[in-house]
Amino acid sequence: MKKINTNNKYLKPFKNIYILILVVFVVWMIFFDSNSWFIHHELNSEINDLEAEKDYYKRNKDNDDKAFKKLSSQQGLEKFAREEYFMKRENEEIFIIEYEDSLKTKDNE
Repeated sequence: MKKINTNNKYLKPFKNIYILILVVFVVWMIFFDSNSWFIHHELNSEINDLEAEKDYYKRNKDNDDKAFKKLSSQQGLEKFAREEYFMKRENEEIFIIEYEDSLKTKDNE
C-alpha cells in the first residue's frame, strides 16, 4: 500500500482548517446552494430578455396609439375600411388597380 506524501506542496494550503472551510463554502455557494451562481446567472439572463421584450412592446405601443388615433375619427375609419376591406358607399363603384410589380407571386413572397 502506497503512503500519501503529506509534504506535497499542492496539499500544504489545505492543511489549514480556515482555507479548507473557505474552499468548501465557495464550492457549496457556486454549485449546490439554492441561491447558487448558476441560478443567479440564469435569472439575470431571463431578466435581460424580459426587459428587451418590454422595450419592444413599448415601441410598438406608440405605433399602435398612432394608428388608434387615426381610426378614432370618422374619416380615418372610412379610409381604413375602404383600403383594407374594399368597402364602398351606396351607388359607388370601386376599381382596384394593381401594378405588375405589386402583385404577390411565388418569387417575391
